[in-house]
Amino acid sequence: MIEKAIKALKEGKIILVYDADDREGETDMVIASEFIKPEHIRRMRKDAGGLICTAIHPEIANRLGIPYMVDIYEAAKERYRVLEELYPNDIPYDEKSSFSITINHRKTFTGITDKDRALTIKKLTELVKEGRFNDFGKEFRSPGHVILLRATEGLVKKRRGHTEMTVALAELCNLTPITTICEMLGDDGLALSKNEAKRYAEKHNLVFIEGEELINYYLERK
Repeated sequence: MIEKAIKALKEGKIILVYDADDREGETDMVIASEFIKPEHIRRMRKDAGGLICTAIHPEIANRLGIPYMVDIYEAAKERYRVLEELYPNDIPYDEKSSFSITINHRKTFTGITDKDRALTIKKLTELVKEGRFNDFGKEFRSPGHVILLRATEGLVKKRRGHTEMTVALAELCNLTPITTICEMLGDDGLALSKNEAKRYAEKHNLVFIEGEELINYYLERK
């Protein structure tokens, strides 16, 4: 199934990735960001319904100078005391949040439309692919409507979230290791169950993979 997922991602298709029963217990829609289009954003917000985010490889984050959001809190807490109180040190399923900054491309209008978000994500991937890291501040502004996630160093060797798993998968595809992901929610307001996510995959002819399978496949090759 991992090889099917790799093939699908390389063809610009959405796949579904379930993390684990003992973690978030969530399935994310995933696409390699270099193929993003407005229709992908629309499908994620309508069929998935969670938070649409773009996950980036730690080496790319370092080249761009993008920190974790908690690092910004740490740097600013002396001036803004409430940031120290807000520090996310009690996440029930993880040690650290992967959230980073939010951005809009400077050619967007509000930044929230499907077209605008797809443009921001596409332009970010193009900038990285072309190695124009010094142009990041020229092309993008912050805050914005595309939420960036910074993958942990070592990817799934250190953390087993959707951020690391999907970036690792893009790496296996030899694509620019940036992915756009969105949690799938059910009509009950909770995470879509694994069985329901599998049924969605079957109905729409999408590849569904589980985190453990992906992690084992990656570790065997790295």
